[in-house]
Amino acid sequence: MCGIVGMVGKDLTIRKLVDALKKLEYRGYDSAGVAVNSRDGLRVMKAVGMISSLEKLLGDDLDSSVVQGIAHTRWATHGGPSDFNAHPHTDCTGKIAVVHNGIIENYDVLRLDLEKKGHIFKSVTDTETIAHLIEDHYSGDIISAVRHALLDLEGAYAIGVVHQDHPDVIVAARKGSPLVAGSTGESGFLASDVTPLLKYIRDVYFVDDGEFVVIRPEGISISRMDGTSVRKPSTKITWSEDSAEKSGYEHFMLKEIFEEPQTLRNALMGRIRGGVPNFNEIEHLREEIEKARSLTILACGTSFHAGLVFQRFLQDYTEIRAEVEVASEFRYRRLQEGFSDLVVAISQSGETADTLEGIRKAKKLGTKIISLTNVVGSTISRESDAVIYINAGPEIGVAATKTYVAQLAVLLLLGAAIADIAGRSGFDIPKIVNELEGMPTVFENTLPTADEQCKRLAAEHSDYKHFMYIGRGYSYASALEGALKLKEISYIHASGYQAGELKHGPIALLDKDFPVFAIVPEDELKSKMISNIMETRARDAKVLALCSENDKEVAKSVNSRIEVPRVLDPIYPLVMSPYLQLFAYYVAVKKGLDPDKPRNLAKSVTVE
Repeated sequence: MCGIVGMVGKDLTIRKLVDALKKLEYRGYDSAGVAVNSRDGLRVMKAVGMISSLEKLLGDDLDSSVVQGIAHTRWATHGGPSDFNAHPHTDCTGKIAVVHNGIIENYDVLRLDLEKKGHIFKSVTDTETIAHLIEDHYSGDIISAVRHALLDLEGAYAIGVVHQDHPDVIVAARKGSPLVAGSTGESGFLASDVTPLLKYIRDVYFVDDGEFVVIRPEGISISRMDGTSVRKPSTKITWSEDSAEKSGYEHFMLKEIFEEPQTLRNALMGRIRGGVPNFNEIEHLREEIEKARSLTILACGTSFHAGLVFQRFLQDYTEIRAEVEVASEFRYRRLQEGFSDLVVAISQSGETADTLEGIRKAKKLGTKIISLTNVVGSTISRESDAVIYINAGPEIGVAATKTYVAQLAVLLLLGAAIADIAGRSGFDIPKIVNELEGMPTVFENTLPTADEQCKRLAAEHSDYKHFMYIGRGYSYASALEGALKLKEISYIHASGYQAGELKHGPIALLDKDFPVFAIVPEDELKSKMISNIMETRARDAKVLALCSENDKEVAKSVNSRIEVPRVLDPIYPLVMSPYLQLFAYYVAVKKGLDPDKPRNLAKSVTVE
């Protein structure tokens, strides 16, 4: 959601602060702003719209030297996008500035109390309350004032605070929203994630919930809210700043789709030995896995679709009863102790608020948690009993592409490992593992052709206002994910259905202006899918099929098709992913939209 950057120390300019803020654009935002401290005192500048609007406002000031600064990209939660509601927010004196990611749930009560004391508010945001609350506690010590103010807050937050009279320090804290901090010894840094910091530092500290951070040029200190000192090791970030650039592609989304072969290599690296799955991360849970009779999968959005594939695999190859739950609903269910033997939580960012609360609920009931995430040091990874990193690297495009592919590959391999540990590894398991191992090469060989096919067919279908995606078995998840990608970045209404459900209602929608995208691989349900396709053709719906290569039977039944390599049934969702992504990408481009920054969406959903 919102993005935070902070810098204090030598050789700082406003431009450095703004350039670092640009690295967080992928999180989604509607306004941007900076608060900087220099010889002229504390100045706050902010603007609605893109960071370019802020740069235009700053003009020649961009190269001004500062000793301290915080910057912010806002995704509106309280109050619509406006200059007044944009961050940073200040107190009545104009000496305190605050940036904030999260939601303060009791801000209205706090605001009313502060207004009675004479505080004057300029916005309708919950964040401004924090600035005035700090002012109310301030008596010369900004660190103490922030610490005391935080005791009054209810909700989720990551904050960065500066004071005009304390130009050598940034005060920060975290409860529910991510923060990273570090220092070179001459300059101190703060950000929502590591991407803005890679130009300056590689050794960073991931701030945990309930921790309070004081950032100075010479170093940082971390404590708990009660003042107890916290000692923790730094984490070395190995990926380069260049990996967050477009590398000549028109959009990050296209670049990240073409990174999928290497993404798969990274995801599978060290996890297959002698044709057998190898997950050292779950070895200490071997006994629990051996005894498991039930498993619950928690996820949201694209991760939920990956979870559906994992569920189907476990149902096919183990005796474990697997259920997949939308985390935002699961967290409010009435559950008994022992509701599930294991929970597998899937979150690209590792900060998804609903998934995090779901695992906390499960842990209270004594269930062991295995998490899959892409972000080292994320909250979900730290609060799980075992964490498996998908190793996809930074993904800048808001719509998940290479992270989804990495999730699928790791989950299929994890399913094979669980089948082996649980004692039901049938003859298909070695074949599946072997085929997974060859997927990076398959992707490399097919992506150029896929790109051409999808670009051509997207141009033919970009003017439709509706789309229906259908599939069966493993392909149902692909239908849901394909529909999600199309509506995320092209704003075309798209729905995903199990093909057998068409006649129970959805088929009423179909006509010549409502095309169908059929997922119909060479699997045991292909004949059923062809029957469903004929039902749609009888309603004059145009059918575009994603099918196995050289499938003449499907070719006769549809208007157009995209062919994918033939693979084993559980691997079709993986090999089909780039085709679904490329089709949606080129539809969006044809419509003149920016697929990297879909409206109303954010990369990391850290509020409910």
